[in-house]
Amino acid sequence: MNHLEKTIIDNAYNYESYKALIEEKFAYQKTTGPDHSEAMLNYTSLNMSRMKRLDKKSRLTEETKSILKKIKAPITWLVVTEGWCGDAAQIVPVLQHMALENTNIDLRFILRDQNLPIIDAFLTNNARSIPKVIFLNSNTLKVLNSWGPRPTEVQKMVMDAKTKAKATEDLEIKKKINEEASKQLHLWYAKDKTLAIQKEVCILLSKII
Repeated sequence: MNHLEKTIIDNAYNYESYKALIEEKFAYQKTTGPDHSEAMLNYTSLNMSRMKRLDKKSRLTEETKSILKKIKAPITWLVVTEGWCGDAAQIVPVLQHMALENTNIDLRFILRDQNLPIIDAFLTNNARSIPKVIFLNSNTLKVLNSWGPRPTEVQKMVMDAKTKAKATEDLEIKKKINEEASKQLHLWYAKDKTLAIQKEVCILLSKII
């Protein structure tokens, strides 16, 4: 996919309306997407808390700020996401902090399950992994690059866990592997303090600005 349609951007959420959508749905015991199970609602509740915490505590490095200030032409960061996604909750508040550093950055959000043709053009290992950030020229909506669904080190952790889970037929063991992987993933994010997200996005930006 080389370009996106203008209607996609026009109908996308900004950060505040994206958060409001998640909170509104949760108030009615729903989440984004078709699955409103207890598990998905629990993920959504945790993610709402994570996002609020990161909104307050995220800090950009001086290097990150310096690179963001070099953006001289309008650029759109379109994030494909869902409210139940744990990685998204760890990442999108950081993107918001970064976007606020430069008025040339237009940060928008769309829901994966309502935009399958888009995520299918940006698969990760043939999977619809999110969040996926698509960088666009704001004037032409030409795709410049993409990033996601998570920092490289975390991606390796996730893929290793999936390999272990596939190696066993025992459903209880699979469950324990996945639960431990999720625990370690969020511990990693907490320890890293958003630095890897900033670094990887900035490396990509340096190639396209």
